[in-house]
Amino acid sequence: MKTHEIRNRFTQHFVNAGHEAVPSASLILDDPNLLFVNAGMVPFKPYFLGQQNPPFANGTATSIQKCVRTLDIEEVGITTRHNTFFQMAGNFSFGQYFKEGAITLAWGLLTNSVEEGGFGLDPERLWVTVYLDDDEAADIWHEKIGVPRERIQRLGMEDNYWSMGIPGPCGPCSEIYYDRGPEYGKEGGPVADDNRYMEIWNLVFMQNERGEGIGKGNFEILGPLPKKNIDTGMGVERVACILQGVENVYETDLLRPVIDVAEQLTGARYTEDADPQDLIRFRVVADHSRTGMMLILDGVTPSNEGRGYILRRLLRRIIRSARLLGAKDATMSKFMNSIMDTMEPSYPEIGENRERILRVAVAEEKAFLKTLESGTKLFDDAVAGLKSAAAKKLTGDKAFELHDTYGFPIDLTLEMAAEAGLEVDMEGFNAAMGEQRRRAKADNQAKKHGHVDQSIYREWLDNHPTEFTGFDTLESDAKVLGLVRDGQKVTDVQVGDEVEVILDRTPLYAEAGGQLADRGRIVAGDTLLEVGDVQKIGKQLWVHKAKVTAGGLDLGSTVSAEVDPRWRHGAVQAHSATHLIHAALRQVLGPTAVQAGSLNRPGYLRFDFNYTEQLTPAQLEEIALITNQAVDAHFDVNTIETTLDHAKDMGAMALFGENYGSEVRVVEIGGPFSIELCGGTHVANSAEIGPVSVLGESSVGSGARRIEAYSGMDAFRYYSKEAALIEGVSRELKVQPEDLPERIANLTEKLRAAEKEIAQLRKAQLMAGVGELLNQAQDVSGFRVLTAALPEGATGGDLRTVATDLRNRVKDEPAVILLTARDGAKLPFIVAATKPAIERGVKAGDLVKRFGEYVEGRGGGKPDMAQGSGSHPDGAQQGFQAIKDLLETL
Repeated sequence: MKTHEIRNRFTQHFVNAGHEAVPSASLILDDPNLLFVNAGMVPFKPYFLGQQNPPFANGTATSIQKCVRTLDIEEVGITTRHNTFFQMAGNFSFGQYFKEGAITLAWGLLTNSVEEGGFGLDPERLWVTVYLDDDEAADIWHEKIGVPRERIQRLGMEDNYWSMGIPGPCGPCSEIYYDRGPEYGKEGGPVADDNRYMEIWNLVFMQNERGEGIGKGNFEILGPLPKKNIDTGMGVERVACILQGVENVYETDLLRPVIDVAEQLTGARYTEDADPQDLIRFRVVADHSRTGMMLILDGVTPSNEGRGYILRRLLRRIIRSARLLGAKDATMSKFMNSIMDTMEPSYPEIGENRERILRVAVAEEKAFLKTLESGTKLFDDAVAGLKSAAAKKLTGDKAFELHDTYGFPIDLTLEMAAEAGLEVDMEGFNAAMGEQRRRAKADNQAKKHGHVDQSIYREWLDNHPTEFTGFDTLESDAKVLGLVRDGQKVTDVQVGDEVEVILDRTPLYAEAGGQLADRGRIVAGDTLLEVGDVQKIGKQLWVHKAKVTAGGLDLGSTVSAEVDPRWRHGAVQAHSATHLIHAALRQVLGPTAVQAGSLNRPGYLRFDFNYTEQLTPAQLEEIALITNQAVDAHFDVNTIETTLDHAKDMGAMALFGENYGSEVRVVEIGGPFSIELCGGTHVANSAEIGPVSVLGESSVGSGARRIEAYSGMDAFRYYSKEAALIEGVSRELKVQPEDLPERIANLTEKLRAAEKEIAQLRKAQLMAGVGELLNQAQDVSGFRVLTAALPEGATGGDLRTVATDLRNRVKDEPAVILLTARDGAKLPFIVAATKPAIERGVKAGDLVKRFGEYVEGRGGGKPDMAQGSGSHPDGAQQGFQAIKDLLETL
């Protein structure tokens, strides 16, 4: 049974049982504790936490959620059942059915025949575990379902008690295992061998509230929840592994095609008798290709921190694994195309993002291949140092430095060390790696915290969602439904109080979608509250953060909520300009340039987009031109309330990481020119935006760029300032503005010529004194040694030129030349050694390091020439003497 059919059967089974099918959320959610969605229940947390009432008609739901877990990336391919990306099929009950309902539904799907819509698993091969004292679940399994007592095993909190790892809902769970047969391990059920007995489904009976604590079992259970809920998770990949009769989750119909491609590209073979390390590498390629592709699909781009770092690490593990398998050329494009082909039937959005995904992945591959080149050079330098010292083992610290600082993989270090006849201190490397992981885990734990207590808003969320009137008006009469001061509900507020105000209706826009919240005021008679921010709770409750500047306000009062018209005017100009720039960008760069975030405030916007190359001045100019042509075209701005499916059919663009409801708002500017899903406020006609001045674009991470621009009067002021600047330069250079580029180019050319001439004169002056310098050389134990400081202003290049000339003049003698030059607070220096000196044991690199100790500097190079730079010029004379003392010992 193909994986796509497994997904469809799961969903249909629970829809038939009255559950509402909920689409998978993005892998990226606004959750302070998660880099990625890592469990099927994550999008439902507000309902389990009691912050919101579930919006499902029957109080039940089902979903197949995209998940990513990367805590133990190094374990991928070693076990038979772990993927970094996986699909968690789940059914959820919010106070409807409980243990018996969850158990019955799960058992039915697993054991019903294929003809009946089930998976047709043999009931005799299914085992279950329950929590130690959960007699209720054990009795249901035995008495209602008919599972023999000997196939029901009890486990403790570490295994069969669930929580989110922080204070919140928790409860015992029951796990379902499939016996894969004696060829996979010993008998005795899951407690005896969790390889033979593969866990396929976890049923969580969410009935309690946990307190503070660390770990899976070290916390207090505070008491029962108001409602008993169900959260289950069936591993789609694990069920596919069983139904398809393959050895592990890497060989299912979704991932095996990538392994086949890897065989073609590397020449290695994925067979039972293959090297175990090669098998792991094949699985890493398959697993990480899918995870990387899905992360890019949801808007992640490679970087050195956060989500981007995880993606970069995954992609680089693919590249190095393929390389170790024997790949010589680039592989990423073929891996990505293969996994997109297998995944697209379940995720059709892959099709429209295929080119962008390839662009990001291939760009990272190119960057990493360059890193491998530089890492190889650093490795070679380290090996040369070892051999010169007659050592046979690369230190763990050096191996870790190559891995951590330069991104050079440890497995490549091991392979290359073996080729060089060296060992690697893996104990030291593992100790350094372990210390890094401990720091990372401690940092991660420090950042975790309990969910912000939003229960204070629950009454209004459930009964009085805010009516937003701001699309049509800037002023609305409203009733004060709630007042919150210092985190507590109050019945009145006075002058000076900072307060959160809940109104039944409001024209003030709450911050969302990159558009900052409106500024405004709340007025009632002599009472005035200045509103500085508006935030949404649960996407349906507007919370006005205000300060009482006059009078007082009571709960239940009737007030007038008013938007600052100047603020709104500037905000809508910037927001609508953002849509125009997005449309212009896609016209110039193509569909692979997709929005990755934005910020709009009155008169200013920034627009982030996924793109791997710097824009040329011509491209940026064309984007600005198309944007302002759209302004000049007087396009009408239309908004349409429709279904999500219809909006997609219209071609409306959606933002990555956003989870849209079934009803959405489409903003259309100029018909097909710009169509986007957007809940923000906009101008009525593009002409109202006024001029848009594109300031420039820049990189904000690997594969991510940013355009910044002014709109309206801010754009006009910017242009005026630029015009004044051009006028001033034109007047100073005595040319017309249109002749400035040519005039500046001529001046620049003359300046470069003058600088070149000065440099040549300085070099000639230096070279004229070379013969005089040699007269200063001293004899040190048979070495001809010259230590000298060149005139101030000499550069590092001058040092190399003079040192090379001096060495050539005394090449037949054992000679050492040490030169310095003063460059402000810096002291560049160089050491050159002749061949006879090298034969007597001199190494320029060693002398540079010794000299660097006295001038607070460092450097390196080859035995015949090495350079460095220091920050303590006053130590030069001591350094000169130290070099002479060292030569006396040779």
